Amino acid sequence: MKNNSTTNTKNISSYNIIMVGFLASLAGLMFGLDIGVMSGANDLIKKEFLATDHDIETIVSSMMFGAALGALSCGWASAKFGRNRCLILSALIFIISAVGCALAGGIVDLAIWRFILGLAIGIASTTAPLYIAEIAPEEKRGSMISTYQLMVTVGILLAFISDTILGYYDAWRWMLGIIAFPAILFLLGLFSLPDSPRWLVMRNRKQEAYDILLSLRGGNEDVVQQEISDIEHQVTSPKKGFSLFLSNKNFRRSVGLGVTLQVVQQFTGMNVVMYYAPRIFSDMGYHGSATLWFTALVGLVNVGATFIAIATCDKYGRKPTLYAGFAVMAIGLGVISFLMRNGNIADPTMQLFCVAMLLIFIVGFAMSAGPLVWTLCSEIQPLQGRDFGVAASTVTNWLANFVVGFTFLTLINNLGSSHTFLLYTILNVIFIGVTFWLIPETSNVSLEKIEENLMSGKPLRKIGR
Repeated sequence: MKNNSTTNTKNISSYNIIMVGFLASLAGLMFGLDIGVMSGANDLIKKEFLATDHDIETIVSSMMFGAALGALSCGWASAKFGRNRCLILSALIFIISAVGCALAGGIVDLAIWRFILGLAIGIASTTAPLYIAEIAPEEKRGSMISTYQLMVTVGILLAFISDTILGYYDAWRWMLGIIAFPAILFLLGLFSLPDSPRWLVMRNRKQEAYDILLSLRGGNEDVVQQEISDIEHQVTSPKKGFSLFLSNKNFRRSVGLGVTLQVVQQFTGMNVVMYYAPRIFSDMGYHGSATLWFTALVGLVNVGATFIAIATCDKYGRKPTLYAGFAVMAIGLGVISFLMRNGNIADPTMQLFCVAMLLIFIVGFAMSAGPLVWTLCSEIQPLQGRDFGVAASTVTNWLANFVVGFTFLTLINNLGSSHTFLLYTILNVIFIGVTFWLIPETSNVSLEKIEENLMSGKPLRKIGR
């Protein structure tokens, strides 16, 4: 009877942790939906408002600028009010701004609403991985944070499918507005999320933290008591956030690594494919509805390949997965650059091969840098500075995203498709070296141990040992 009770408790615990992680990761769905809808809406917006390529770059990138500001403000807000309350705020802003985008009357109007939408995405993209990292048991942390990235890819796929269907009716306003409906469901689900146990301990609410951890750790009082003790030990440090950044060189190293990781993720070239996929397929020689169907295929492959990361990041480690991912991305983009060296591809077989290599590139990103950068950025920051560190890396993500989104069409128009893809090929080769020299292996290592290694001055690539 005792064994059955223990088994039931563990099952309830597993269910609780899965549901909490799933609800938090829905923030990624909102992010993915917004990335995906712009890909299908760009040409229609350009047609209705007589917009230039520069106008489209502005509309696309205005969201990233707003997201950077949202992430910047969220570090303070999530520390003061809690992770789940920040997610609720982001859902409210998302709903309002999605409707605003659908009703926009011109380029400036649309860019402003996109900026406001970015505030919501910046808050959510900062808070959700941080929250998941703090509630997940260490042996499941990588896969749970990877679930956040999975939801990003699911959101992109759903948006691509929606774009493909609505594209037949030129209904770009519905493309932008329809994403308010899943945001409403996300908002309702957020009210059931518990507070982060680590945040509660930082607010001197130890009993609440204990009760939540007990429901998430299979009722094992010894494990929960040890985890509470570890968190309390960290909280005794009087310095936090920006003051810790100014006074502690080791914390500056972890912040710098987080910033580097996000720059690496954005300059793989993945998001230019997400934002401008129809244009890329057009340069490959496809036109009309074919570009939208191929874009939907990109979304489908993106979702499927993310399961590779979920299955491998804890089993085989972060670094081997990143090595494989950057190599695959470099090969995919390098072949595309070679095939497009003379402009549009005339031969149908080569066109399909070019599409296949783009899908290979998508696989490389989705199995590695996509989910693992968010995982690592949540793992490497010490508790007292975690809000600041994650916010700094997320702001960097959006600023780098802004640069990529704001320059891609300009690069295509000035350098040509072949040289633009060659540039991103070279960057992915460089990132293999960055992985070797800077990135630590953090799988199956507690957050407390990573922090201990960091603060003792170990080299960054060794803080996970």
